[in-house]
Amino acid sequence: MENKNLYKLDELSDYKIASNYSDVRGWKIVDADNRTIGTIDNLWVNKDMQRVIYLDVKVDKKLIEESHNEVHDVIANDNAREFIYKDGDSHIIIPIGSVSINKDTKIVMANSIGYDTFRNTNRYHRQHNFDRDYERRVMKSYYPENDFGSYDSDDDSFYNRREFDHK
Repeated sequence: MENKNLYKLDELSDYKIASNYSDVRGWKIVDADNRTIGTIDNLWVNKDMQRVIYLDVKVDKKLIEESHNEVHDVIANDNAREFIYKDGDSHIIIPIGSVSINKDTKIVMANSIGYDTFRNTNRYHRQHNFDRDYERRVMKSYYPENDFGSYDSDDDSFYNRREFDHK
């Protein structure tokens, strides 16, 4: 089941970015060590909350190639199915509260999430929307100490966490 509270900003013709925020689409995103993660392709907006929840990042080719060189299983869910990447699975989501935006350099920095974490985070194909299970897996990879499992698939309270607060 897809989460219908989330929409890509470019799907919403009646929405635009508030004037006090930067439109970061097309900007580069780096980790805290200034290593390139990718380019921001889109913004995921929660319509009910009327705010950006995730950055949709097209992952840098180098990061994808490095993760292909390592042999490791990425567990998709509790059923212990192995997560297999398909061609085109080159996008990840990053919660808006996990980044800093530098308007001068037009660079977005992931503050506390490292390169290896991004390299091992489950990716998805931008033609296919993701569901809450994907969100949980990604958030768990970024913040393993937190519990993301206790929310219904259409429960907006999932986004009432500091990881989604944009300062």
